[in-house]
Amino acid sequence: MKFLFIVQGEGRGHLTQAITLESILRRSGHEVVEVLVGKSESRRLPGFFNRSIQAPIKQFVSPNFLPTHNNKRVNLTRSVLYNLMKLPTYAESIRFIYRRICETKADMVINFYELLTGLTYFFYRPSVPHICIGHQYLFLHKDFKLPQAFRKKLLCLNFFSRLTALGASEHLALSFRSMPDDSTNRIRVVPPLLRRDVFQVEPVAGNYIHGYLLNSGFSESVLQWHKACPEVPLRFFWDRWQEPAVKQVDDTLSFYQLDDVEFLRQMAGCKAYASTAGFESVCEALYLGKPILMVPAHIEQECNAYDAMQSRAGIVDDKFDLGKLLGFAETYQRNEEFAGWVESAETLILNELERMIPDDFLQHMYLVEEYV
Repeated sequence: MKFLFIVQGEGRGHLTQAITLESILRRSGHEVVEVLVGKSESRRLPGFFNRSIQAPIKQFVSPNFLPTHNNKRVNLTRSVLYNLMKLPTYAESIRFIYRRICETKADMVINFYELLTGLTYFFYRPSVPHICIGHQYLFLHKDFKLPQAFRKKLLCLNFFSRLTALGASEHLALSFRSMPDDSTNRIRVVPPLLRRDVFQVEPVAGNYIHGYLLNSGFSESVLQWHKACPEVPLRFFWDRWQEPAVKQVDDTLSFYQLDDVEFLRQMAGCKAYASTAGFESVCEALYLGKPILMVPAHIEQECNAYDAMQSRAGIVDDKFDLGKLLGFAETYQRNEEFAGWVESAETLILNELERMIPDDFLQHMYLVEEYV
């Protein structure tokens, strides 16, 4: 069966999920014919993605949220005005997506939370089945509860999630833990899509703190803490691609360009992990048994952080106070149930996707395999 991936290019989570799912599908005899990635002026597609994806990659201009001037949190007003000015460009991207769906002759579209995929299905109504996958769809689940303080922001986030899923046959909601499916909203709860490399590394307890900053403005907070506690080694990854591959501030603080091989190696050997609460890296740290400090940059990450705390992953703060992380690390205990849940992802997600494949197509595949 032929799959077309459409991926939101913001951060690293959706990109690594796409890499993992392509590998699962190929091992099962399916084909990913093309990967379309939404791009923006403020971010570059990381090199690890180009190296890891086997299918041809094409990019298109996609809406994105702009950070505040200090490059920390999202500036909602600025983002809305900017994206309104880009509407003609986004209309061309929608036409591009529709052409690629038609020209690749894909049997199914897998959407990794890209807004323009939903809008393509709304305006052009392609006949190819559309499946959405992401942690954000869990927030649409009827049994998922968040604190009252999140209410207004969550309404906006869920409205955005519904736009990405216009025309979708089903939502595969990545979750830290097992939950019953929500048939009313066509939501299937599945484990996180972690790379096979995560299962193959051997975690050890090092002496340094590992970290990832979605917005590089948070580096000021890290530098401030480092100035007060220079004896603690810090190794942080960021998206400031204008900087060298490794920026050595001094003997105990380094900033790295995002590279997934190096990122995972550093994760496996760290004492603790600090991040802006991206779902994917929190899952990797939780699987490897690393205590986590989460500093959310926007509502989606606030939801990620709250959900992660329910799975005993770590603590939340509004700045990178790494002293709190070190204190938490002293009493942290690994969530053993999470490891088993994650390791069932390949079987559960593949079964969900193949369940939606027409019976006559599956019969053809079995005949071909028997002949070979």
